[in-house]
Amino acid sequence: MPYEPPKHCPHCGRVLGPVENQPGQLICPEASCGRITYLSPIPVVAAIVERDGAVILVRSHGWPESWYGLVTGFLEPNESPEAAAKRELVEELGLEPGEATLIGAYAFAQMNQVIIAYHIRASGEIRLDETELAGFKIVPLDQLKPWPFGTGTAVKDFLARRAG
Repeated sequence: MPYEPPKHCPHCGRVLGPVENQPGQLICPEASCGRITYLSPIPVVAAIVERDGAVILVRSHGWPESWYGLVTGFLEPNESPEAAAKRELVEELGLEPGEATLIGAYAFAQMNQVIIAYHIRASGEIRLDETELAGFKIVPLDQLKPWPFGTGTAVKDFLARRAG
């Protein structure tokens, strides 16, 4: 589901309008209010989870049967992006996180997010959190292929670093 910006001013309730030449801002047209709403992206973490020479991809509830992606989640207050990625790995797959390497940060405009992606080596047995995820699959590193949206760019960069 794509990101929908707010429609009403959070202070007075009037319908917001665009700010000329400022694509990330909306303004309240009410003269006594005039507040600016900034459409700042939401930070999200992603983990390329490597275990025993393979990457573990996950499928979220509601996704088509053939769609798998990276472990992802939102940062919590006072949490570093690396700690958030490791926490999501533990929560969603029950694995023990090891070394983490930053892959990069990627704009995901469709969801108004910035994705901060890590490669995390993990160990242990998978204990899937079925309240969060519908399934997982294990992909050998030599068979991993990036996809053309969202976290796929991080996978592309990860594979390029491995090859180079």
